[in-house]
Amino acid sequence: MMRAMVLRGPGTALVEEERETPVPGPGRVLVAVEACGVCRTDLHVVDGELPGIATPIVPGHEIVGRVLAGGPGTAIPAGTRVGVPWLGATCGRCGHCLSGRENLCDAARFTGYQIDGGYATHCVADERYCFRMPEDGDPADMAPLLCAGLIGYRSLVMAGDASRLGIYGFGAAAHIICQVAVWQGREIHAFTRAGDEASQRFALGLGAAWAGPSEAAPPVALDAAIIFAPVGALIPAALRAVRKGGTVVCAGIHMSDIPSFPYAILWGERTLRSVANLTRRDGEEFLALAPRVPVRTAVTRFPLGEANEALRRLRAGELQGAAVLVP
Repeated sequence: MMRAMVLRGPGTALVEEERETPVPGPGRVLVAVEACGVCRTDLHVVDGELPGIATPIVPGHEIVGRVLAGGPGTAIPAGTRVGVPWLGATCGRCGHCLSGRENLCDAARFTGYQIDGGYATHCVADERYCFRMPEDGDPADMAPLLCAGLIGYRSLVMAGDASRLGIYGFGAAAHIICQVAVWQGREIHAFTRAGDEASQRFALGLGAAWAGPSEAAPPVALDAAIIFAPVGALIPAALRAVRKGGTVVCAGIHMSDIPSFPYAILWGERTLRSVANLTRRDGEEFLALAPRVPVRTAVTRFPLGEANEALRRLRAGELQGAAVLVP
């Protein structure tokens, strides 16, 4: 038997259930969950802000665990530590998949959204979409790398070679990517909620050159900005903060409506773009890079049964770094 925290309907609290432990089918592996990060996307799923949520569903897509068994045709040996990310399946045949953009596949399926995820003691995953994780180290420290790290990395790549980089919303993804960007020699400017001096100190402690409220203008023009906070009103603010030719990257899967803004702040060949999901190549590149930095995640651990409390604290902005469930 296994335990799982289940979303029975959008906008409701998760309910703890006992279920039969699933048997992995062809190409699938059964994973004993060691840790699962609590991502802002989980909030969007739980709050019903994403379309087509397949309830009942077990949320969670920052999964680190050990393979217990494999179905027919699997190659990952039992006992191997793996990471299970947001991207859980693609068609492999469409133009997006065949051009290295599987993150845009219209038939893609996602862990914790259409596939039961890691808010549980066990989960089943397609082995082709799992990553090999270090055999040593704390799985709770690794878990945030599987989405906060991967989406953050993809966003950083989209920001180009920006020397001066703004980061709006200093949560799980930002605290990871700040470390990578500082290691790369970039100058980081961190933007937080007004009055959130704790997050501003946290950013400065990770190497940011400046930290202040999102409404403030940075002391210098930025080459690029990444918006992690799901707040559409930050887009005009970020466009005003970047120089001509600069780039603003929207890193979230969901954002509140974007207010109208004057063309003048987009003019000057500024670029506004979004990040959608991730590819397996993103994972391979980032997971190889993280130990070189090295990335040190700041995590707050919660027992599996306290998933609702972890989500509440994330929603309220009461966490520094990432929340992680440990079954």
